Amino acid sequence: MKAKMTVNKNFTIAKVDPRIYGSFVEHMGRSVYSGIYEPGHKTADSLGFRNDVKELVRELNTSFIRYPGGNFLSGYNWEDGIGPRAQRPRRLDLAWKTVENNEVGLHEFCGWAKEVNAEVNMAINLGTRGVDAARNIVEYCNHKSGSYYSDLRRKNGTEEPFAIKTWCLGNEMDGHWQIGAKTAEEYGRLAAECAKVMKWVDSSIELVACGSSARRMPTFASWEATILEHTYEHVEYLSLHSYYGNQKNDLKTYLAQSVDMDNFIKSVASICDYMKAKKRSKKTLHLSFDEWNVWYHSREKDENNEPWQYAPPILEDVYNFEDALLVGCLLITLLKNCDRVKIACMAQLVNVIAPIMTEPGGDVWRQTIFYPFAHAANNGFGTVLRHNIESPTYDCEEFEKVPFVESVAIHNEEKNEIIIFAVNRSTDDAVEFEINLQGFNPKSVTEFCELSGHDIKATNTKKSATVAPKNAKGATVQNDKLELPLAPLSWNMVKIALN
Repeated sequence: MKAKMTVNKNFTIAKVDPRIYGSFVEHMGRSVYSGIYEPGHKTADSLGFRNDVKELVRELNTSFIRYPGGNFLSGYNWEDGIGPRAQRPRRLDLAWKTVENNEVGLHEFCGWAKEVNAEVNMAINLGTRGVDAARNIVEYCNHKSGSYYSDLRRKNGTEEPFAIKTWCLGNEMDGHWQIGAKTAEEYGRLAAECAKVMKWVDSSIELVACGSSARRMPTFASWEATILEHTYEHVEYLSLHSYYGNQKNDLKTYLAQSVDMDNFIKSVASICDYMKAKKRSKKTLHLSFDEWNVWYHSREKDENNEPWQYAPPILEDVYNFEDALLVGCLLITLLKNCDRVKIACMAQLVNVIAPIMTEPGGDVWRQTIFYPFAHAANNGFGTVLRHNIESPTYDCEEFEKVPFVESVAIHNEEKNEIIIFAVNRSTDDAVEFEINLQGFNPKSVTEFCELSGHDIKATNTKKSATVAPKNAKGATVQNDKLELPLAPLSWNMVKIALN
């Protein structure tokens, strides 16, 4: 099978915003407790955070972490997580029917995020709370000193402001499962008023308005249009959430789910542009895809969880090889839309539908989906190039004319190189992939690695990294062409040095 891609130095999409390689830590399950934080663990630091987990988070190179939720957010009082730990309240978390002891709060999480080189994306509760709490938390986090909340932060041990730049205005507020769910009019008005006072406290912050919970929601599109009537001039981003699964065990349809993600992104961007035209605005609203991942393996097990436990295992999907291939396709799709998607958060980071898994008191390991994300987050920087792919296609249950080859090319000007990410969706056929690099004068292939050759249901465990990348051979450069062999069912990363 043969496929061809053409890119040109003068035809670009946009620069990659590092925040596109974000993640998400919610107070649910074992994401925080026995995930990133476990006092008494042999690798725990003086504050109780696991150093072995920190090492893998740094290796993953996630740049941006949304916190503290998620559904947990809509019943959360941020004040519960400040001050002496011994005096913090234990609360019933109605979102996940667990007990939250608030050992980890604002100070602890912001300190941890700094250690793993990640920017904090703070979310505010617009379920049970509103304008007053919104302005107060910004004052606590970002005002230097001389006011009640900034001085309270200093009293609690942090002299300098946290200087949190990006804030989410609630979470999935059209969902019936959400604490304090709202109509679009109710949420739009509240979000606009919160945005207004938050920026009065700190005019430098950027805000994310809460889009519909999912594309399948009956509120989708009308929700976005209504809430943007109120918030368009107050916010910089609109959020999108989407999860994918292979419940029918249909590999062809499963690996085509990135087509759905691409359609979703373009639909929401169109709604934003409609509102831009309606308001005669000069501002283009960007997108924050702040929840995306594969999620379906653990659903049946989670239905049987006993309520009111402390940090029980919830949403602990064990990912396989086919999941890693889809995650690769989803990453490529986000990059191809980087002119509008500036923020994206794989949900979540540790244990809960996550690339990193831990054992309480024991080991930490990389799930299969760790690898494509790490490849992208460590290498996928620069300017994404517009491209034309000529590839054989296939039809499946949900989509027609799905290309066997999904790919994107990025020009890293600082390193003077081209980075190619590619997935071959074919179960049987290798692909001879020819890439024309017009205007670049390529010199040589400096790295070619692939994730391939595994059983589609193969998983990783604490004892065995069955699914892991390997160095590959056969990629060659001649004149302005890259010849790239793609193994059947493979994720690939190639770097080309330029003259």
